[in-house]
Amino acid sequence: MSHDLESHVHESARAARSAALDLRAVPRAAKDAALHAMADALVAHTEEILAANLVDVEAARTAGVGEHIIDRLRLDADRVAAMAQGTRDIAALPDPVGEVVRGSTLANGLQLRQVRVPIGVIGMIYEGRPNVTADAAAICLKAGNAVLLRGSGSAAASNAAITGVLRDAVASTGLPADAIQAIDPSDRSSSTALLRARGLVDLVIPRGGAGLIQAVVRDALVPVIETGTGNVHVYVDADADLDMALDIVVNAKTHRTSVCNAAESLLVHKGVADEFLPRVVAALREREVTIHGDETFRATDESVVAATEDDYATEYLSLDISARVVDSFEDAVAHIRTYSSGHTEAIVTRSLATAQRFTAAVDAAAIMINASTRFTDGGELGMGAEIGISTQKLHARGPMGLPEMTTTTFVVTGDGHVR
Repeated sequence: MSHDLESHVHESARAARSAALDLRAVPRAAKDAALHAMADALVAHTEEILAANLVDVEAARTAGVGEHIIDRLRLDADRVAAMAQGTRDIAALPDPVGEVVRGSTLANGLQLRQVRVPIGVIGMIYEGRPNVTADAAAICLKAGNAVLLRGSGSAAASNAAITGVLRDAVASTGLPADAIQAIDPSDRSSSTALLRARGLVDLVIPRGGAGLIQAVVRDALVPVIETGTGNVHVYVDADADLDMALDIVVNAKTHRTSVCNAAESLLVHKGVADEFLPRVVAALREREVTIHGDETFRATDESVVAATEDDYATEYLSLDISARVVDSFEDAVAHIRTYSSGHTEAIVTRSLATAQRFTAAVDAAAIMINASTRFTDGGELGMGAEIGISTQKLHARGPMGLPEMTTTTFVVTGDGHVR
């Protein structure tokens, strides 16, 4: 990494820190005005954004990138409109800054309040999806933070166009444009420079595949929240409603394959396998899903390919799913414990007792009972647009919305108290 590149990234971080200090005292009305200006600007500049996105998409196709990756990258007018609406939705949410998490009057008369405050400067390192640029900028701004956006080179043109539009919109309302900055992705070492900006960057959030997340965690000198990797299971229990189970499996796998809350593995209790396997295999085949299954699944249909150990550990992000018949609830839990990434796990069962056992036995950021794994999403859970889904256990876990983009300060009020 060149000294000039590191200096440039750190200069951006210093500008972001100055902007973040200014944002700390900005009232909700001013932040919401900036968010509405950002949303309006996205819509007004749709053609400019789509033209830039076309450059990225065509470059990806020329490079032979898979369609599921291109689907993440591609924008259209509806997706830009959805980005704008997501920004307006964030404006409508309560401001977390200033919320009293807890408060009390101590025995000595001191008044204690724990209050939410902005974290400061957030670094985002992410792959593919240009919508993350707008989501991250909006969530960070609403929570009083500045954000440094380091997208992938594959989305460089899209992200540059979106960031430019958002900066101009923020500046037009009187807030500092440097609250939203893009880090040049043309040199991979710009990520390293961001990760080494200890004292300038307060938190880094990687959003992408397992390789990206592991690299960030390995190289970072600043705190990191791990997000996203989703080796997600659906377990169809012996007491499952099989019509419900079929709908959930098909939705969880095929609604959108390139996202971290899509199902990647199917477990079926042997007590319902004879009835359920022909139905689920046919339904998945109809939707062009390749099933990587065990011997029982393979005996059901010749289209099922033999599953390997790697298949059970794989986050496909494509029209593929691993599948296995288990002898018992305990075997299902053991399989999940072995291969889960801790993102989302689902059970389909009519037994309340089994559902409760599953919740207690499985360690994941989200657990779905008789519901599709696709609901692990900040918007679906009423949090507004999310900045990512944390699979770690410190500070934030699961979908991260506005409250997770704050820290707290203890405010202690006395009347001349001394110790």
